[in-house]
Amino acid sequence: MIMKRDYESRIQKLLSRMTIEEKIGQLQQCGPSLVGAFDVSFEELLNMMFDGRISQEEFGRLMSTAEQDYHEEDLRAGRIGSYNGVGDAATANRLQKIAVEETRLGIPLLFGYDVIHGFRTVMPIPLAESCAWEPELWEKTGRIAAKEATAAGIHMTFAPMVDVARDARWGRISEGAGEDVLLNGAYGAAKVRGFQSDDLSRENAMAACVKHFAAYGAGEAGRDYNRVDMSLQRLWEEYLPPYKACVDAGARAVMPAFNDINGLPCSVNRWLLRDILREKWGFNGMVISDANAIAECVNHGIAADRKEAARQAILAGMDMDMTSNSYIECLQELVESGEVPEYVLDEAAGDVLRLKFELGLFDHPYRTTADREQNTLLRPEYRAVAREAAIKSTVLLKNDNNILPLKRETRVALFGALAADKGQMTGAWAVGAKAEDCVSMVEAFAARGLCWRYCGPDADEAALQAAAETSDVLVAAVGEMKEESGEAASRADITVNAEQMTLIRKLASTGKPVIVVLFNGRPLAIPELHELAAAVVEAWHPGVEAGNAILDILCGDVNPSGKLTATFPAATGQCPMYYAHINTGRPGGKSKFTSKYLDAPIEPLYPFGYGLSYTTYAYTGRKVEKREDGIHVFVSVTNTGGRDGEEIVQCYIQQMTGRRVRPVRQLKDFTKISLKAGETKMVTFVIPYAGLSYYDWEMKEVPGEGIVKIYVGGDSQAELAGQAAL
Repeated sequence: MIMKRDYESRIQKLLSRMTIEEKIGQLQQCGPSLVGAFDVSFEELLNMMFDGRISQEEFGRLMSTAEQDYHEEDLRAGRIGSYNGVGDAATANRLQKIAVEETRLGIPLLFGYDVIHGFRTVMPIPLAESCAWEPELWEKTGRIAAKEATAAGIHMTFAPMVDVARDARWGRISEGAGEDVLLNGAYGAAKVRGFQSDDLSRENAMAACVKHFAAYGAGEAGRDYNRVDMSLQRLWEEYLPPYKACVDAGARAVMPAFNDINGLPCSVNRWLLRDILREKWGFNGMVISDANAIAECVNHGIAADRKEAARQAILAGMDMDMTSNSYIECLQELVESGEVPEYVLDEAAGDVLRLKFELGLFDHPYRTTADREQNTLLRPEYRAVAREAAIKSTVLLKNDNNILPLKRETRVALFGALAADKGQMTGAWAVGAKAEDCVSMVEAFAARGLCWRYCGPDADEAALQAAAETSDVLVAAVGEMKEESGEAASRADITVNAEQMTLIRKLASTGKPVIVVLFNGRPLAIPELHELAAAVVEAWHPGVEAGNAILDILCGDVNPSGKLTATFPAATGQCPMYYAHINTGRPGGKSKFTSKYLDAPIEPLYPFGYGLSYTTYAYTGRKVEKREDGIHVFVSVTNTGGRDGEEIVQCYIQQMTGRRVRPVRQLKDFTKISLKAGETKMVTFVIPYAGLSYYDWEMKEVPGEGIVKIYVGGDSQAELAGQAAL
């Protein structure tokens, strides 16, 4: 095994032997091209399906005749350094064999893949899993994803996404940890540790690629790929910290965002990629573009053509081009003309080679086998963790009269297409998922031996009425299809659709209590649903163990503990809505001339950090002490109910004055504690003084000053614990 200290000399020796074309080849990430029985490009075929010009069935028929072209002649010529989208051991090893044995220098390939929330054992979507508020769980699910993905020949995942997302209209809010800065950083760092393990050269470790650098979650109007225009103070305080947390955790790759920041696309932003990422943060890993992002700088209007886009991107610090072919087609001419110095090319190629050395690919290019792949995927112990993650991700939003948990003798009628649709359980960006791997609610009910019946979406009015009359409780599975969230799935209206709301109204009109189970990839605006339902269970898109986890909650086998990591607005028009907003000179109130809408409440439907339990908790003895190492916060938490449970205790601050106006609250720490019925525990938080600093008008980092109020409780509307004078 090559020792780490030897990488740099080996890289330099290798670079000295490489031609310009071979160096550029290392910067080319190629995606397999689909060829087959259709007369348009694969991209146009996708658009035809999404636009409704052809059906999904027709798309599937055409795809069944397609073959993948891996551009093997380009590979043999040293013009490909990496592949995106190869997710099986046999293909990876076949292509690796060409790279190692048939190219002039035998440099191994790097295989990247979108392993966002599990590979074959699909976990809850990231927004859901963040609701567990449990870094140990996040790391554990990341470790399982790495074991499965590496068994399939994958070396790098394009995750974690740590874009702070405060607008529920944005579809990709599903891929991150929600609206909070601290929580996104903790989530991302845990995923980096899980993916990469403590030794990247292990056969079951894969490199983490942090995305989307930077502020992709702040796209104007919640529209995907849209502009981001914000103050540098806000960028540094509210959007950059989670990426920094991932870099500090050792992430070996970073992906710039599609968007521009203040008029300069991230793909060609030298200030972002060199000044901040490399110089200020000390990152020495690989920077890879998002798909086609370099070429799209022409669409942005920052470059006249792909040649100019390639020049700007590599000078800015972009090492690898994902699938736009801008580097492979334009860089050689740019280097030979002197427009791009060769040392810049050497730096970029060196970053790619360094990652390959760190992964151990030069010693062990074939890091898996078909047998290992077959024996690793979807193991029972992985499914057990998926079930645990889905349970801990579930948030109980309403539970009138303790209708939940269900009693054993309760007669249940189950409604809604999502109750039976296994394929919808995985959510967006579950590339390795198979519908047959998933457990639906219908299957889970059948396995429990309960008194129940399913009234499917094709049932007529009479069947629905009969089901309701012979049941004690009506359970409705509604929400979003997985295609309605994720990339390119922004929504101008985040309510539950009319057909599903009609079902909820019909069920409520029977007079029987209605329990709503929500499947969705974003917060929804559901005030009417909240009023009509006796209970609301937020299940998100929970992964392969969906049905089992939901029944564990509904039947009371597990006490729910999840808490929201994104605010649920009462109306779409309130977006963006988030807890850490600043006060205006006229904060929202009953008076007319205050900051509010005429046709929507001031408060959200469900606040950040909110979630109910089958037991109750009391917070007493709140106390704040100013000590040398920071502000110490104490609180006693008692389980005052009749069931054991877990409570997520949250600590917030409010700086009352500053050189710039400060947020009304900021999450500074959290912990999850287990409490038996009647048990009390003391919780202590320490807020370092350095954690209170912020940026002034002149972009100077200044310490916190004046009075700081500290709040502790079970959600972002926690009660005052005390205050300290800085």
